[in-house]
Amino acid sequence: MSVTLRSLETAVPATALRQETVRNVLAAQPDLSRLGKRLVSTAFDSSGIEHRYSALTEWEGSPDEGEPVFFEAGTGRFLNPTTGARNRVYEREATRLYTQVAREALAAADGIEAADVTHVITVSCTGFFAPGPDYRIVRDLDLDPSVQRYHLGFMGCYAALPALRQAQTICRADPEAVVIVASVELCTLHVRTSNDPDTIVGSSLFADGAAGAVITGKELPATSALLRIDHFETVLTPVGEEAMAWNIGDNGFEMVLGTYVPHIIDEHITGALAPLLAHDPSLAERPYREIPHWAIHPGGRSILDKVEAKLALEAAQLVPARETLRDYGNMSSATVLFVLKAILEAARPGAEEQVCSMAFGPGLTVETALLTAIGAPANEQR
Repeated sequence: MSVTLRSLETAVPATALRQETVRNVLAAQPDLSRLGKRLVSTAFDSSGIEHRYSALTEWEGSPDEGEPVFFEAGTGRFLNPTTGARNRVYEREATRLYTQVAREALAAADGIEAADVTHVITVSCTGFFAPGPDYRIVRDLDLDPSVQRYHLGFMGCYAALPALRQAQTICRADPEAVVIVASVELCTLHVRTSNDPDTIVGSSLFADGAAGAVITGKELPATSALLRIDHFETVLTPVGEEAMAWNIGDNGFEMVLGTYVPHIIDEHITGALAPLLAHDPSLAERPYREIPHWAIHPGGRSILDKVEAKLALEAAQLVPARETLRDYGNMSSATVLFVLKAILEAARPGAEEQVCSMAFGPGLTVETALLTAIGAPANEQR
């Protein structure tokens, strides 16, 4: 049976940040060394990012109430709140985004109502609380209390693809299943000043965003583009365990995004793709560029450069990923869903075109997926 993603919605917090503004603030922190200041300028200017979004309203001035916790706008000074203080903001702001994207995805899924939902899968690596976001979605959307709930936590940037794979597994086992997948990442809650090059790279890239999808195997009419979920594979590269990591510290989660990551991807990307393309033997014998669409997680500009060069892709095939990076930054697990949404929005009416998706995360883990973008019926576009 075919399992289909029937809607995909995205959202970002209200606070918009221009990349040069954040660069200037970080470079002006008094605890940075002269080398640290130069590294900030280099990392931010070469990031390929113009805008990011943050759940922190303190960037825009005074906090809603009380003293500033993260950022003192008057002095331009970064503060260093505890992990608990950061997580309290996560619980409040992530809940809003989870319920927003889940509600919007459900409303956009033709022929599916709240009463039809059987499973909820939530994804995040930037905070924890219980009852968690899966619970809040069930309560706030008035879903059946018997809905089965799962949370994929602390997997990093690749986690949206395992969530889609789990949804596919559920739907294949139960033809009546309807699964909501929701990813929310508030990476900017964990930004901190440092002279460490890997920390500076992370601060130049990470952002906040959310995405929600509805997946089912039910045969239903559609008036908008759909995404058929075909195959998944997971590969661990033989090196890179220390190059990408995500640890819990006393003052926030500590991101490690090593500058060697693009080189690891360059060396191992073709091997990581081989098991996925083996599902369709004809693909293994053709140039990679003959797959029309590539939904690559834009972990950074250098990663996209390596993927494009190593696979000899056309520049146009990386546009959805590059534009997502430019306009939103790296929103960890939610990012690849933004890229897939851009591909769906451009789907040709009535056409079916293959999509290869890749996301990278701690391990170094490479998650891959083969999907099919199905354009809306020509006379029913909306």
